[in-house]
Amino acid sequence: MNHPHRRRVVALATGALLTAGTALAAPASTATATATADAQRTPLVVNARWGGHCTYDRIVVDLRGHVPQVEVTRVPKLVQDGSGKPVPLPGTHFLQIRLHPAQAHDRSGQSVYHGPKLARIRLPKLQGLAMTGDFEGYVTFGAGFRGKPAFRSFTLHAPERFVLDVAHRNTCG
Repeated sequence: MNHPHRRRVVALATGALLTAGTALAAPASTATATATADAQRTPLVVNARWGGHCTYDRIVVDLRGHVPQVEVTRVPKLVQDGSGKPVPLPGTHFLQIRLHPAQAHDRSGQSVYHGPKLARIRLPKLQGLAMTGDFEGYVTFGAGFRGKPAFRSFTLHAPERFVLDVAHRNTCG
């Protein structure tokens, strides 16, 4: 290899190493580091509640942390995660609500969930709600309805929560 070409290769390699070293040595901002750490923590499911409105029944799942992915699925029956035992909720149609990644217990295994485990509800559509699982990064709820539920879901923030609205006829007049 001739000397000018060798010097050019060495100069390019040195520049690349200096650039990489500078990027690695640059401190991350505290806000970015905190946001990244919060996003990586598994959110905790702390409560589930419901309410009746003139044209819809609402289920709300309260979380500490961020709202994870939520999958709402129509199922023919509700069962407990793990055991497969039937969940005794009234209703003719059922939805399974699965949050992942999420958990309803802290690092020591103590429950942080303060909502109902099984509730019979008498709203126009919503007939019952049960927590059916907190296992391996999934928290699952089951809901029973009178008739096939037409629903929409969304998230709300500050505080973090998942919301499921189920439409029904206007009951307010």
